Amino acid sequence: MVKYRTSLSVDMSKRLSFQTKFTYGVGELGTAIPIGLSIFYLLFFLTEVVGLSPTLAGTVLLLGRVWDAVNDPVIGWLSDRTRSRWGRRYPWLVLGALPLGFFCFMQWIVPPLESQTSLFIYYVLMAMGGYAAFSVIILPMVAIATELTPDYDERTSIMSVRSAANIIGSVVGLVLAQIIFALVENTRRQYMILGGVSAIVIVLAIAVCVVGTYGQYRPVLKQQTQTSGHSVGFQLRRVFQNRAFRWVMGVYLCSWVGVQVTAAMLPYFVTDWMHLGEQHFTQMAIAVQGSSVAMLPFWLWITKRTSKQMVYFIGAPIALIGVGLLGLVQPGQVVSMYIVGATIGVGVSTFYLVPFAMLPDVIDDEEVRTGERQEGMFISLMVFLQKVGVAIAIFLSGWMLDWADQIGPDTRLSVIRLLASALPGLLIFGGVYCVYRYPLTRRAHHRIRLQLERNRKHPHKIP
Repeated sequence: MVKYRTSLSVDMSKRLSFQTKFTYGVGELGTAIPIGLSIFYLLFFLTEVVGLSPTLAGTVLLLGRVWDAVNDPVIGWLSDRTRSRWGRRYPWLVLGALPLGFFCFMQWIVPPLESQTSLFIYYVLMAMGGYAAFSVIILPMVAIATELTPDYDERTSIMSVRSAANIIGSVVGLVLAQIIFALVENTRRQYMILGGVSAIVIVLAIAVCVVGTYGQYRPVLKQQTQTSGHSVGFQLRRVFQNRAFRWVMGVYLCSWVGVQVTAAMLPYFVTDWMHLGEQHFTQMAIAVQGSSVAMLPFWLWITKRTSKQMVYFIGAPIALIGVGLLGLVQPGQVVSMYIVGATIGVGVSTFYLVPFAMLPDVIDDEEVRTGERQEGMFISLMVFLQKVGVAIAIFLSGWMLDWADQIGPDTRLSVIRLLASALPGLLIFGGVYCVYRYPLTRRAHHRIRLQLERNRKHPHKIP
């Protein structure tokens, strides 16, 4: 397979240094710890520790995500238009670190409130603040990764670092939770300590990322394509007109809604269906995430020899088989449960890697079409749709659990198994179809890079 490389400039086309990749990974790992804890524990925490009904707990997460309908595109739009001596992205990382740490801590505290309504309002406010703070950090951080290099394979490489850091961060969070739960007896205190530790880690990790990556990012500042002064609405319409981006959104949405519904149901599946202690849930989650991160180098190797699409076509059926088998595991089959979890992780690893590895190529395509780069807008829409999709899925999951509780324990168990396996399986099918329709192959991206090189050497007005 021929490796295509362009030469937009000496600085941009060179390989990313180990320091850049490592410190970028540290920043992603720091954000992944609280995100992973929220995915695996927050719904369980709100229902079993705080005492909210499943419907109210799901509504908390839904409203927080709906709030992102406003702040994600606006933050992405503002990030694209930020002008400073440190570039468009780094001021957001510096200013957003402490607020993010604050909300990461506060969402795991049980306030001295008695009524369901008061508790509901408190956690809605924490969710809205936390999701906004995450957007302030995550959108610029992903944009930095897309801007560091124009090379097809180097972009996949930095996105594999991002994916590995996200998975490792989730595993670290789960191990951290297991340690704290073993050392601290009081349940509320367990989660408060967990929130405090994750808040400290995320602030320190962002600091390491900023200091470690800025040196290689600095030359990019001189070559950034200017963005227009169009409104948010105009830019949103323009972004949605990009056909390749619509298919990438479909891949990301189907992949991650399915994965995170399964993750949210795992505590119930392990404790209610398998009749195992909470430590088995943590170990099951580690089995999934551990096999995911172990497989990333293999998938990256396959990508460099084939394409991003081919990697997804191989990985998605493996994940599909895994979630299908999960619904068939019976109480007492503990070893089988762990084997199925590891199988799911092998396939899910491609979900971490492929959609965001596709995104920089879409952004290049947009620059060819319009003459502008809108990394912030593209990324904000990706993150927003993922958040909303997951929130809706979790809300419906909470509502279905609430409905099942009213009917009887047998119905509850059936719903848990359905949500953990059948629903994610259907969504994975949707992701495969979206990848099939995605038009930007390796060869197509090479042509796009050559066109960008010509455009930048000989600027012309693009309609």
